Amino acid sequence: MTTPVRRPNRPTRGQRSPLPPHGTSARGTGRPGQGIPGCKCQPCRNAKNKADSMRALANLSGRPVRVPAAPVAAHVRTLLDAGMGWVRITRAAHSSSCTLARILNGQELIRRTAAERILAVKYRPAPGRTVNATGTRRRIQALMAIGHTITGIAAESGVDHSVIHDILNGAANVRGVTYDRIAAAYDWLAGGPPADVRPSAATVSRKRAAREGWAPPIAWDDDRIDDPAATPEWTGCCGTDRGWWMHTLHDIPMCPRCETAHAAWLAERRDLPGRERWRQLALAKGAASSRGANLAHDARELMRISGLDIEQAAERLGITRQHLYQELVRHPATDTELAA
Repeated sequence: MTTPVRRPNRPTRGQRSPLPPHGTSARGTGRPGQGIPGCKCQPCRNAKNKADSMRALANLSGRPVRVPAAPVAAHVRTLLDAGMGWVRITRAAHSSSCTLARILNGQELIRRTAAERILAVKYRPAPGRTVNATGTRRRIQALMAIGHTITGIAAESGVDHSVIHDILNGAANVRGVTYDRIAAAYDWLAGGPPADVRPSAATVSRKRAAREGWAPPIAWDDDRIDDPAATPEWTGCCGTDRGWWMHTLHDIPMCPRCETAHAAWLAERRDLPGRERWRQLALAKGAASSRGANLAHDARELMRISGLDIEQAAERLGITRQHLYQELVRHPATDTELAA
């Protein structure tokens, strides 16, 4: 029986880990919980003062070093409930099991960098596990909606084209390895139309997607594309009368939710005089046509002046990240904005 090899300088049970070296903020702070005061030498004091200043500046800029851990805990529980193993989550997040355990046990704050790594983890089932095919089917349909072909998706993902045909034709479940490969190909190809596909083949894919009513990647939220109850967000306002106008003005395939909402809007105004009814129709159309451009302009100003990313700008504007991304695509930056 071989004796396990102990890592060098690793403290045993009951021993304290060695103190950080001099000239670090950790040595200057000490360990108040263990009764170890901070070092008062000049290098340690300088490092601690610099770390305190950087922390204060981060808090004032709206990007604090520590953020609430509740959304991170909810995301981890969602991954666990979906069947993603504990070890797979920790490896994907480049985090330790202790960090996840503290979050799930009620830790209130977590470092922003750790939170961003954990929140970036996407559901990936074990290779041999059987999962629902809804998310895989939606990813294939979304890629075809922007011109990718089944042959191209098969080549990129390593999944045989016959399996992709079966998924499109209504297969109920897929293996975890198939899910993982299609999801990886989707992440790579969803950024835009294919560059190495014959125009005629891309047109065939787009026409089929339009005929079947398949939504493009921009209409799907990555966090909900696997949810069978989720619906595509074609306009960012789907389910409202504004969404119906945006479908019409931007030549976007009409979705059932917007058709229902517009029919209800018309029914509520059925008894209005003709002149007033047409006036409200014109106001609704004008609001829908200008709101998207205004949102795109305001978001670019926020990102340029305040240094915010798309997600933070969307939160500041009170809309979803997906909605803002759609408006930025529909309303490119003007020459004046580019000059600024």
